[in-house]
Amino acid sequence: MASILSKKQKKREKYTLSDLKTLGTQLLSSRAHVNNLPLLLTFVSPSSPPQHVLEAVLSLQSFFTIDLPSRSSINSETDAESIYRTWLRSKFDDFVKALIDVLTSSKCEETLREVALDTMMELVKLGNGGRFNSSVYNRFLNSIVISTSSATFLLDQLESKYFKYIDVRYFTYVSLVKITKTLEAKDISDNGTVSGDEDSKSHSKASIELSIQKIHHILAHIPPLEVLQEKSDYEMWIGSGFSSKGSAQKDNSEVPDAEDKQSTAEEFNTNVSPVKMAKKTKLKFTKAWISFLRLPLPLDVYKEVLVNLHQAVIPHISNPITLWSYDIGGVISVMALSSLYVLMTQHGLEYPNFYEKLYALLVPSIFMAKHRAKFLQLLDSCMKSPLLPAYLAAAFAKKLSRLALSVSPSGALVIIALIHNLLRRHPSINCLVHRENDDGTARDDSRASEPCDEGADSGNHADLSRRKLGIDHFNNEERDPAKSNAMRSSLWEVDTLRHHYCPPVSRFVLSLEADLTVRAKTTEIPVNDFSSGSYATIFGEEMRRRVKQVPVAFYKATPTSLFSESEFVGWTFKCKESEGEETGTVISEEDHNSAKRQRIES
Repeated sequence: MASILSKKQKKREKYTLSDLKTLGTQLLSSRAHVNNLPLLLTFVSPSSPPQHVLEAVLSLQSFFTIDLPSRSSINSETDAESIYRTWLRSKFDDFVKALIDVLTSSKCEETLREVALDTMMELVKLGNGGRFNSSVYNRFLNSIVISTSSATFLLDQLESKYFKYIDVRYFTYVSLVKITKTLEAKDISDNGTVSGDEDSKSHSKASIELSIQKIHHILAHIPPLEVLQEKSDYEMWIGSGFSSKGSAQKDNSEVPDAEDKQSTAEEFNTNVSPVKMAKKTKLKFTKAWISFLRLPLPLDVYKEVLVNLHQAVIPHISNPITLWSYDIGGVISVMALSSLYVLMTQHGLEYPNFYEKLYALLVPSIFMAKHRAKFLQLLDSCMKSPLLPAYLAAAFAKKLSRLALSVSPSGALVIIALIHNLLRRHPSINCLVHRENDDGTARDDSRASEPCDEGADSGNHADLSRRKLGIDHFNNEERDPAKSNAMRSSLWEVDTLRHHYCPPVSRFVLSLEADLTVRAKTTEIPVNDFSSGSYATIFGEEMRRRVKQVPVAFYKATPTSLFSESEFVGWTFKCKESEGEETGTVISEEDHNSAKRQRIES
């Protein structure tokens, strides 16, 4: 095999650039020089010089766009003509394969790959009798996705040049559905196969994850469907549109699935309206995203999907309710909350145990997460409903107040804002603000008032005093807010924040002293003003804050001692010269004055 490749390479070295131009001119001028076609194909390779590849690609593109037959026309020719057309079609497939090798090779220059991409798209446009060649386009996308080399340059070129055409978007979604089904079947087969070769398993998993990342890159960079009007103009990559004949006669290389068999000859014909075209594209958009989300997404891709799902996918998908189950729990659920909130408020999703799962997300690490600002704003929005039961609002208020003792000062500020809004929206939980005795203590007092034996009287009172002090019935470890006993507790943690080491926290907590039950005299605190806070923002606000009274250390006269004599009557803090002489030390006037604190009179 190596000897054959070396012979081909030596044969290619005999031809110069001018020779390739001559071969291309002869091929385009007459069918008598059709044997130049296989020779030019040998130069379309990553191992060939870039100038030779470029010249061969341009000559072959000009030839195939003029003289390429469709598969359906081969059977209608005579025997000799049919053999020639069949051979020509096989050489076209070889040309497409050679272009794909150039496109996916990391050895080729970006300029050459860009030319190869433009040639590929021209073949897609004109290589099927003037109709969109979905078979070639599917092979091209599939090769990019399964390639082990980076495809960022190619995908960026597709986005900037071709994704603006509605037909390219449509067939991109169609191809991605087929590719994701193939990857899903491959992943299932890899998991079901018992093999001792761990290296091959890890390599297969890495290749699948790389393919998934490329699919996500393609889906994320296709422009979303615009708001359509009856007279909307869409650009089409093929100038003549989709003919009814072309949609009925599909390439043999395409194997339609059960849903694709339902498409008729009316699909994407020349008279299709923009609204109908967008509707069909929206259906393919939905199928592509649903198929993609069924794949075993890597964690980084999963996070990116959850962050943008409510903006890039849900508004354009046919049935958004199908996306509600894509959640793996933990802190990552914070990123899924935006999409879940949109589904619940705009699409009527009934999510079971929503507030229980939201309550479980309240952990100290949530206030250090990257997307904490959006989560805290949504948390505040989810607690706005006046129909929330009192025990639920009390559980959230108590859980947040307990977290305020352990989070950073920026987290304590946003917690105070959330508790302020909860107390204002739900007056039934204002009993938590100031509660001296809970129900259990009251019952103890009633029992203590009953007559009892004289011998046990002192012991009962001692036990009662122990039970009164330090009792908090709230169970901070309970994940179910209904079982947390928050209504039997109090917000003593908020009172503790008055002595917080950070001055903004201790000042801001005073806002809870107002009577929040009088809604006319109070307003809600916007949580977004505090949700993105950090040590830097707190320090910046303190630096910009104007202080009316500044504590200064100022003396009208230079002090001669640490304390004044009036503060310690009978005590003296001055060194006597006699004591210095007795100890053999001499204290000079200059040394004594240098030890004093210097103050400059204003």
